Amino acid sequence: MHKIHTDNELLDLLKLGDKSALDEIYKRYYGILYSHAYRRLPDREEVRDIVQEVFVYLWNNKANIIITSSLSAYLYTSVRSRVLDVFRRQKVRNAYTQSLQAFIDSGENLTEERLREKELIQLVEREIAFLPPQMRRIFEMSRFKDMTHQQIADELQISPQTVRTQVRNALRILRVKLGANIFTLFF
Repeated sequence: MHKIHTDNELLDLLKLGDKSALDEIYKRYYGILYSHAYRRLPDREEVRDIVQEVFVYLWNNKANIIITSSLSAYLYTSVRSRVLDVFRRQKVRNAYTQSLQAFIDSGENLTEERLREKELIQLVEREIAFLPPQMRRIFEMSRFKDMTHQQIADELQISPQTVRTQVRNALRILRVKLGANIFTLFF
């Protein structure tokens, strides 16, 4: 019905709300616009969506569209613009994905390190718990409360030499039980 109309006449009819004018524009340009977009973005579904969006936009904004060049130039520019938007979104998505992956990778390492550290601390605490009660108490006062040998001796009413001997014996036991490498990390 509208095959005899020029693009400008179809635009005028479109602005008046003539649905068949849109159908004719669609028939004239869909294939060309699809090919144009597909050369730049070889994703059939994405290209179909892009071209469809252009025609939906044309219909939804028919009363306000001002085309200063030709209809074909307007449609080509609209398609190209949407293809570029897809590339921008993909670039942002890729950057986000890389950033997220880097965060996950560092998080896994951090989590593994914390887990190993926690296990190591539990191992040391367990070995300290196996010390004889008086030796453990003196050792904990020395190492965890930062008390001097004299302060420990005064509090427990024992000689400073006994405190020194108990701390030295505790360290010797822990060195044997934990191994030299782990022992030097903590004491």
